Amino acid sequence: MTAASTQPQANRYLAGNYAPVRDEVTAFDLEVIGELPPDLNGRYLRNGPNPIADVDPSSHHWFIGDGMVHGIRLRDGKAEWYRNRYVGSKHVSDVRGIPDIPGRNWNNSGGGPNTNVGGFAGATWAMVEAGGCPVELTYELETVGRNDFFGTLPGAFTAHPKVDPTTGEMHAMVYAWAEWLDHIQYVRVGADGRVNRTVDIPLPGMSMVHDISITDRYVVVYDQPVLVDLDLAFSGRSFPFRWFDDYGNRIGLMPRVGTAADIVWIDVPVGYVFHPMNAYDTPDGKVVLDVCFYDRMMRDDMLGPFGDSLPRLVRWEADPKTRTVSVTTIDDNVNEFPRHRGALTGKPYRYGYCAQVDTDSMHWPTVQHDLVTGTRTSFDHGPGRAAGEPVFVGRPGSTEEDDGWLVTFVHDGNTDSAEFAVLDAQDLSRGYVARVKLPQRVPFGFHGNWVSDRMHSPA
Repeated sequence: MTAASTQPQANRYLAGNYAPVRDEVTAFDLEVIGELPPDLNGRYLRNGPNPIADVDPSSHHWFIGDGMVHGIRLRDGKAEWYRNRYVGSKHVSDVRGIPDIPGRNWNNSGGGPNTNVGGFAGATWAMVEAGGCPVELTYELETVGRNDFFGTLPGAFTAHPKVDPTTGEMHAMVYAWAEWLDHIQYVRVGADGRVNRTVDIPLPGMSMVHDISITDRYVVVYDQPVLVDLDLAFSGRSFPFRWFDDYGNRIGLMPRVGTAADIVWIDVPVGYVFHPMNAYDTPDGKVVLDVCFYDRMMRDDMLGPFGDSLPRLVRWEADPKTRTVSVTTIDDNVNEFPRHRGALTGKPYRYGYCAQVDTDSMHWPTVQHDLVTGTRTSFDHGPGRAAGEPVFVGRPGSTEEDDGWLVTFVHDGNTDSAEFAVLDAQDLSRGYVARVKLPQRVPFGFHGNWVSDRMHSPA
């Protein structure tokens, strides 16, 4: 296994299990504790920042590290392999002394996707925000090259697209701070993997538009008070965003077939949302948004997201007629990396899942929220054990919303090792359905997905 970092502790995002691993490992026939559900045929993939070379701890921002995808392949109740691979980029190629990866680099970016990874239109895509182009990966996680949706993406993309389960289309809200300082862009990608609609949306400042929500009627813009600071940019900061007290905070409801002129802007409490859990329309015309809400972001901690405040789970019910919002706290405890059943994206739903991040210890439980009864159920992975984003995988043919599994990577700080874990989403008290021992540590990262072999099959 790979030991924790020896980098100086002054930067929390380079220490402990935030620290990078440098070896690309392939391991077969992994040890399974318990029984893997035989219906889980595919790969669990997760992306995160993993600097390939030494960085300056005094200025390194967690969001900037080179991308590394960790993946485990399951089939017929067996864990066939684990792989971790750097996502190709100009910087990774330069460090390795090899030619740049193929594909159009529209903004000449040196970095590559380090934030999300998933399956869409029969391929595997690594993704990042702030202008970067998606990078296509093989089934075995080797880099194919930049893929601008087969030549149809005009410029930037995002790490957080949302797939409409009814149409199969993917919706994205994208920004490119160095190229676009006065607008963002809405991008819609068809189920065939080709862009079929774009809308430019002017903003008063270059906001860090990290995510998007969709409902049956709207796409939702998050225009928040973390903005590009040109002084930081000109001083050489690779991630020149900071908190602006006087910017305000608002959401924009754009009709699915509308334009920027049709957006209904609604002020919401001042703070920051990286990740909404889900959103949906109500019969009386309102929009419900469940979000992980930070009171402040990147005001004092300029190296990552966790130094100023930690997020709680809240519900905003926005009324486009009165342009007002009502606020309800769902859970005052820390909730981040929210997920729900993907078949209910943009639709009324009952269950959501989060990681309870604890930045002072390696103790991150997995939390289930019943949004109808208000019940909160927590699964404790044990002392010194921290679980990442819980990804819901529905049981094939299931009719109940919570009939399926939660899958995630778990870091064990007691042994500085990692496991892939499967929980029963209907009964967390059952404990682990299965655990798979991994051959090395998996650093804390960002996002991933279950990619079934029906979505991207082996060659």
